[in-house]
Amino acid sequence: MVKNNFPKITFGIIVLNGEPFTRYCLRSIYPFAHEIIVVEGGHIDTKSVTTPDGHSVDGTLETLYNFKKEEDTENKLTIITRDGFWPKKDELGNDRTPQCRAYAERATGDYLWQIDIDEFYKSSDMQRIIGLLQNDSSISSISFKQKSFWGNINYISDSIYLRRNVGGWHRIFKWDKSYKYLTHEPPTIIDENGIDMRSKHWIRGEKMARKGIFMYHYCLLFPWQVEQKVKIYRDEKPDDLFESTQWAENNYFRLGNPYRVHNVYRFPSWLIRFRGEHPEQIVNMMKDISDHKIDVKLRRTDDVESIIDTGSYKIGIIMIRIEAPLKQLAYQLSRIKNIPNRIRKIMIKYKLA
Repeated sequence: MVKNNFPKITFGIIVLNGEPFTRYCLRSIYPFAHEIIVVEGGHIDTKSVTTPDGHSVDGTLETLYNFKKEEDTENKLTIITRDGFWPKKDELGNDRTPQCRAYAERATGDYLWQIDIDEFYKSSDMQRIIGLLQNDSSISSISFKQKSFWGNINYISDSIYLRRNVGGWHRIFKWDKSYKYLTHEPPTIIDENGIDMRSKHWIRGEKMARKGIFMYHYCLLFPWQVEQKVKIYRDEKPDDLFESTQWAENNYFRLGNPYRVHNVYRFPSWLIRFRGEHPEQIVNMMKDISDHKIDVKLRRTDDVESIIDTGSYKIGIIMIRIEAPLKQLAYQLSRIKNIPNRIRKIMIKYKLA
């Protein structure tokens, strides 16, 4: 798939307990890759879901080595791991940046494409993305809006949080050996002069969405994913995400509040049906699960089916989508010191302040 005149793309992946996605993710990007660099393992705050020396407990590392042996026909895959946990922070205190730098510092491509193991793109979209880079060498960064799948590939969790993410999720960066991976949250790469790639020719997620190109993020698909993620969130950011386990018990494993289904649970969220096409390797993965070629526990869907098409649930979603921007506006207005009393009274009357 990769042609001689195409830009060389290095895919960088951090993975801990990536099953069953691992081989399917690698297969999805392999035809488009100049190289794939996978950093396996966790930092100390992930110890509740790792081996004593910081590795995956679900066979991810074995899957990586098997892929390298059996499917890496062009020697594109590099696996980076270590004996013991990865440092959680860099010298400036930035979370998970050491793992990102582990693949960035080894990258030899023209572009660095950061990707999660449960993140997929349609092959046709990847061809279009590479075509954009090929036709315009001034592009310095590309971000994407995401479709976030929940409990089944037929459901998407939409939310105020996802909708407020202006610019999208930062994934593709122009790369050179003189550049530096600065931070993981948000992903930031600077050039040899310290200039952020997004301050140059950045294609935002909104523009890619208008082209019909999205990130397909299967981040809340399987119970095992959610179980381990909330443990990591709880231990990694106890001040901000200490209620993550409670959220999972009440709003994922059972549908206690169908308007708080996304794991960024401080914002209202809801479920809608997905009626589009999935990336090819996701279809293959789900077929292999159905055919019992791989053993994966699926979430039940009867509780979702009982509400998702009801008028009352749809009205609730509409009300949230109307109310949320009003509350955001009210919050911004409340920060203005000399707001007219008449406007303030209206805000109080309608409980906007």
